[in-house]
Amino acid sequence: MTVQVETKSMTVRMLEDLQRALQKPMEERHWAMVIDLRKCVGCNACTVACKAENNTPPGVAYHVVIEEEIGKYPNVARRFLPRPCMQCEHPPCVKVCPVNATYRRPDGIVVIDYDVCIGCRYCLTACPYGARSFDFGEFYTAGHTPEVAAYDTSPSFEYGRLHQRQPGRLNESPIGNARKCTFCIHRLEKGMLPACITTCLGGARVFGDLNDPKSLVVQLAASPRVVRLKEELGTEPSVYYLL
Repeated sequence: MTVQVETKSMTVRMLEDLQRALQKPMEERHWAMVIDLRKCVGCNACTVACKAENNTPPGVAYHVVIEEEIGKYPNVARRFLPRPCMQCEHPPCVKVCPVNATYRRPDGIVVIDYDVCIGCRYCLTACPYGARSFDFGEFYTAGHTPEVAAYDTSPSFEYGRLHQRQPGRLNESPIGNARKCTFCIHRLEKGMLPACITTCLGGARVFGDLNDPKSLVVQLAASPRVVRLKEELGTEPSVYYLL
């Protein structure tokens, strides 16, 4: 007699973890991400998915993949380091904001209130990970083509409401605001995983509730291979890397 062992895909497992987390009050959740650098192939699918999901303009990228060369000739290789916002437990960007436009939610996600942000860019300088961008009001097609393409002005759902950028409205948010990765809050609250998670070709990333001992993200975060970027700064990032 053969015994069939049912195995769940990582995506199914993460969705189950997500649904379980959403049953709890916000203050009892702590969203986190684990990225396995051995599995990352540098395809940049996460970067493209993030830009498509959040409809970010030129110069604004919530998620990038940093490439570096490691080793010494002739034994050299390339390593890829995906870098979303670290969603720090002690975020330096929050401390320097003069108008309290950026703050940390009870579930650990650091957000920006576009209606309060004055565009001083102190937070961009304070972030030790370079994870913030400034919206200068640029468009991919404005001024370069006969007409502005629809994708340049299509609204994106961010921070709980639709935001639409128009070339003739350069004084309206999010133009003139600091912008950053939010772990796709708008998707999480609908029971969906962040866009970068669902599009990772190598299955290099895991997302979930760090306060749930049954979650996959907790199991991976406990690995002896885990590191966090610039831990010496005391920021306590919510993004973990597996070396």
